[in-house]
Amino acid sequence: MNDMDKEIKVLLVDDEPHILQFLEMGLVNEGYEVATAPDGITAVAAAETFSPHIVILDVMMPGMDGFEVCRILKKNGSQAAVIMLTAKDEVDDKVKGLKLGADDYVVKPFSFEELLARIQARLRNQFPTLFGEVAIGPFRIDDKRKEIGFQGKVLELSPTEHELLRYMVLNHGIVLSKTLILDKVWGYDFGGEENIVEVYIRSLRDKLGDKEHRLIRTLRGAGYRVDLT
Repeated sequence: MNDMDKEIKVLLVDDEPHILQFLEMGLVNEGYEVATAPDGITAVAAAETFSPHIVILDVMMPGMDGFEVCRILKKNGSQAAVIMLTAKDEVDDKVKGLKLGADDYVVKPFSFEELLARIQARLRNQFPTLFGEVAIGPFRIDDKRKEIGFQGKVLELSPTEHELLRYMVLNHGIVLSKTLILDKVWGYDFGGEENIVEVYIRSLRDKLGDKEHRLIRTLRGAGYRVDLT
């Protein structure tokens, strides 16, 4: 972690004390400033005073559940990235959370390393000024110039190609479904076909010289994943 990461605030919301303790210890050791909340009402109040960059939010809580907390946070204008943390793996629940403004969805049980990767992805995606120009593997993302460099050269990309590649690189190592890509790049109101994702992935592979699909991998039935190793 660099010095900039020590300024990053994470709010943990879960009604299970052992999970709060586990995550708090791990994130503090990684250099994050951490606040915790054992329920939804406390979480809403804490978000106003603590102003977190990231909210790790459990869905299944008594009283005010995570969906309602997420809705209130977004309604109140919170700029925090919300990662829903839950034991529920139903597609409908994921869609509901994302439509309420959640930025990611992690299903229990999960690895701490995966959660860290998702936190970093959300930070680079929503708070790029915390990092300035971002270098990830062979890529360089410059949000001020709206440029993406690859192996030292600036890529010639359409606006949609830029947003798609940026999203996938910032989430490298994570499998991204077509539905999720459409939601995050094209938006929830996109009325076209999922196949548009395949068209743009093919174009990006051409521009990256990724003929063997080693950089942007296809996982049949699951989606796509950017591999940088």
